[in-house]
Amino acid sequence: MNKTRIGIVGAGGRMGRMLIEACLKDEQLSLGAVFDTPGSPVVGKTAGELVGMASDVVVTDDLAAGLKNIDCLIDFTRPQGTLHHLELCRQAGVGIIIGTTGFEAEGKEAIAAAAKDIPIVFAPNMAVGVNLVFKLLDTAARILNQGYDIEVVEAHHRMKIDAPSGTALRMGEVLANALERDLKECAVYGREGVTGERDPSTIGFATIRGGDIVGDHTVMFCGLGERVEITHKASSRQPYALGSLRAARFIAGRASGLFDMQDVLGLR
Repeated sequence: MNKTRIGIVGAGGRMGRMLIEACLKDEQLSLGAVFDTPGSPVVGKTAGELVGMASDVVVTDDLAAGLKNIDCLIDFTRPQGTLHHLELCRQAGVGIIIGTTGFEAEGKEAIAAAAKDIPIVFAPNMAVGVNLVFKLLDTAARILNQGYDIEVVEAHHRMKIDAPSGTALRMGEVLANALERDLKECAVYGREGVTGERDPSTIGFATIRGGDIVGDHTVMFCGLGERVEITHKASSRQPYALGSLRAARFIAGRASGLFDMQDVLGLR
């Protein structure tokens, strides 16, 4: 069986290195290309040098040329860059796994449009455990649909540039859908001063940024006399890398379509 050839964007970053290492250890996948931005100090080095493993794949800044050597690109960068990479993948007929967060509505529309031509897995969080939590939240919200106030609390490292996290927002969407609410109308993203009594129909969000926190998410269902909490804590980026590779195996051989990790894990 031919191995699926993987390309990884952002070789010099922490997530990029984690993806390289995980890919080199995967028996069903092969590392076909590794990319970073022009001027990056890692361009010209081998992937093996970056992670201390055997690999002669050289880091390049020419994504268009490198796409010829891969079947699937994995992208954990920033929205503007990801959308550029998406268009190049579309032109080359290469599938893409998008773990980037912070997209505006137009960006999400562009992803959906590209999925008509290439296979895409687009998810706010690639970790298998987080996607199990999404399923648990749907069940909990349907059961605790009366008499419980819902709050989403997330914490990440000081370098994260978007807030709330894409995962927290997806949790909010899952909760709102289960409760037949519109998150755009019921979300509260901050409280300050005299706020008055809490509106029971709202879903609150709280954001923490500091240190090197990889990613913590807790959803609280606060009732009278009891509280139910569902929590996921990531201690490293490895779950995101392993989930991304699982997504790459999922779209192997598919011609087109927009999927998320619920599809990959068979949780629908």
